[in-house]
Amino acid sequence: MADAKVIPFGEEPRSSRRKVPRLGRGGRSQGSLKPVPQQRDEALEQRPQTAAAAVPPLPPDPPKPAPGSGDWERKLAHGLNFLRRRITGDYEVDDFGYDHDLTEQVLMSLLRPLSDKYFRVEVKGIENIPDSGGALVVANHSGVLPLDGLMLQVAVHDNHPAKRHLRLLAADLVFVLPVINELARKAGHTLACAEDAQLLLERGEVVGVMPEGFKGIGKPFSERYKLQRFGRGGFVSTALRAGAPIVPCSIVGAEEIYPMVGNAKTLARLLGIPYFPITPTFPLLGPLGAVPLPTKWTIQFGEPIPTDGHPPEAADDPMLMFNLTDQVRETIQHTLYKLLVQRRSVFF
Repeated sequence: MADAKVIPFGEEPRSSRRKVPRLGRGGRSQGSLKPVPQQRDEALEQRPQTAAAAVPPLPPDPPKPAPGSGDWERKLAHGLNFLRRRITGDYEVDDFGYDHDLTEQVLMSLLRPLSDKYFRVEVKGIENIPDSGGALVVANHSGVLPLDGLMLQVAVHDNHPAKRHLRLLAADLVFVLPVINELARKAGHTLACAEDAQLLLERGEVVGVMPEGFKGIGKPFSERYKLQRFGRGGFVSTALRAGAPIVPCSIVGAEEIYPMVGNAKTLARLLGIPYFPITPTFPLLGPLGAVPLPTKWTIQFGEPIPTDGHPPEAADDPMLMFNLTDQVRETIQHTLYKLLVQRRSVFF
């Protein structure tokens, strides 16, 4: 009988032992069963670092433009283009002396803060002015100085959807004053005569007239918002000949900018002007008294009165002219009273 092989207690046969290969660096099997924790930790630490290195870094965010920098750049470009046009003469002036480029870029920019910030003009009924074609805007006149005409011009241009320009008819005195004469011509104003007004209306312009004239602008403060006589109705005849609608316009707020409490008539005759105003601040405070009070303004345009339904000979009918003139005057006066009742304060 063959000798039996003695197996020590607690040991397994060599053939029954299962060798567990250990993965070392690079995933290759190692012969030793003893773990090498330091090497395994290094391999695990290197994996995320290798993955991160494979992803390219994101480009830095572009710098954000400073607030309002685009507006300043646009304004600067417009200013440079305007200077170029003035230097090279690349602008047009019509036969009345109207300089559209200068009015749009300079004159309106100077008047706009006075309208928007100082007088805070509120405009109503601007849709009553047609988008195209001629129209005659008839408004009340007041305020010692003709600031109401200038504010009316800004109101039409800035609030009308078509950005139409108002061509005002001015008195003879405007066109004999130095500097004022040139500025008035360039802003589109012309002499208050029927021939010029009719020509502008036939060209499709919006024409503005204030029939009260010096009687309205120089009336005392005690008669504020009481319309003076509208002359002989020449503006109605002009509108009839051109077939242009008449748009009544009421202005509230201009009466109080210079409260006229007196009129130095002798001094006015010596200076060759219609009146010499005396207000609570002028001439007592000198040039400082010429600063207008910051009243709150409202400009309302009424429904247009058509004239194209009348025959051409209607412009010579005195009864028709009288009726239309009275209709326009009563419409403006009624609207003035209504606006005065609605306003809360002279200054707010």
